[in-house]
Amino acid sequence: MKQKLAVFDMDGTLLDSLPDLAECGRELLASYALPPVSDAEVRRMIGNGVPMLVERLLQAGAEKGAGAQVADIDHAQACRRFMEFYTPRATRLSRLFPGTEDTLHTLQAQGWLLAVCTNKPEVAALAILERFGLSSLFACVGGGDSFAVRKPDPGHLLGTIAKAGAQPGSSVMIGDMSPDLLAAQGAGCPALFAAWGYGDGNLAELAQAEAASMVDVPEKAEWLLHNACGAL
Repeated sequence: MKQKLAVFDMDGTLLDSLPDLAECGRELLASYALPPVSDAEVRRMIGNGVPMLVERLLQAGAEKGAGAQVADIDHAQACRRFMEFYTPRATRLSRLFPGTEDTLHTLQAQGWLLAVCTNKPEVAALAILERFGLSSLFACVGGGDSFAVRKPDPGHLLGTIAKAGAQPGSSVMIGDMSPDLLAAQGAGCPALFAAWGYGDGNLAELAQAEAASMVDVPEKAEWLLHNACGAL
């Protein structure tokens, strides 16, 4: 029997991080004298890592600022500035989604290894897991800067699976956004759409199954391994 591995996305799957990300996004825009964005707007920007989030924030600020010019803003510097705002406060308002801790313990009791595959920088992801007392539950974390590529590139997920000591065929990717589900497609492992997260419901079409809440994950993940990839 191959080792079962449950790979979780972080933002919008394990963690409701929108409040802190939105606050830091507004701080970033204010630092460039750009208008603020709402939580709802930032929600649609999450999922592709810090560089893309910063790019979307600046673009939104420019549009709200009646065409304010952002072309002269150094993007790398803006990313560093965002992380300076975010790192010390990453868990100030963020919370685990309901049932997360119980679900992780249930999966472990059922023989699953656990991993995180997130486009968030690895150091930030590790610090968040530590803050919530979850570090010891995970075999590894594959951050957005852990490998040469990041989701939706399947190399990010494959690297995380290998780091955990498992195989794609006995792994399940659980995530709420298209980068998670597309990475799973490319990696050749089944995907479970986290319907409680930030992604639009039609993204479920990219997955082999969906879970309405975190507590549904153990049953759905087990079903996926036996029905999407054959019996172990």
